[in-house]
Amino acid sequence: MSNLTRRLVMVAAAAGAALALAGCNNAGGGGSVSADAMTMGDPKAPVKMEEFASTTCSHCGKFAVEVFPAFKAKYIDTGKVQYTFHEFITPPEAVAVAGFLTARCAGKDKYFSVIDALFHSQEEMFRTGDARGTLLKVAQSAGMTEEQFNACVSDEAANKALAERVEKAQRERNITSTPTFFFNGKKVKEGEMTMEELDAAVAEASK
Repeated sequence: MSNLTRRLVMVAAAAGAALALAGCNNAGGGGSVSADAMTMGDPKAPVKMEEFASTTCSHCGKFAVEVFPAFKAKYIDTGKVQYTFHEFITPPEAVAVAGFLTARCAGKDKYFSVIDALFHSQEEMFRTGDARGTLLKVAQSAGMTEEQFNACVSDEAANKALAERVEKAQRERNITSTPTFFFNGKKVKEGEMTMEELDAAVAEASK
């Protein structure tokens, strides 16, 4: 295990300790945790878009709320683009970790709805400082009990798997900031993309 992975595992463990209630760490989780990246859209789509993002990244949140819905309707829902979401960790790391673990525990069919809810809850969470309360509310909206949420964010195997995914993104894809976008394997931009920039990127990748 690399030093980065060890550090992220320690962060994840701290997240579980801070966000779970004492005595609830042995409760059953809300679902299995997969190491696979999450995708939406037609696997046969000619354009493959990848986004590396964090649930605590304000720029990622702005993109998710203000730009992504229109992009999804225009390209993903119409079968022109397959979208892959890659998890990355930004400060406050413990909150980002807990958010991603919650989304995975909710199950693949609810993963993107939880991620969307987390992005929409960013302003509330940052304003109130109540990270646990905000995360728990999102988890409960996805059908998880408080006991399942506590167990989810404390799952050592899931924490380790997430840390390893982040390390792999840094090592193999040279990811250093969020959001970062790839189209058909080519890094297009680090930072938010406008709809006009997305249109241009799809057109270029379609050639």
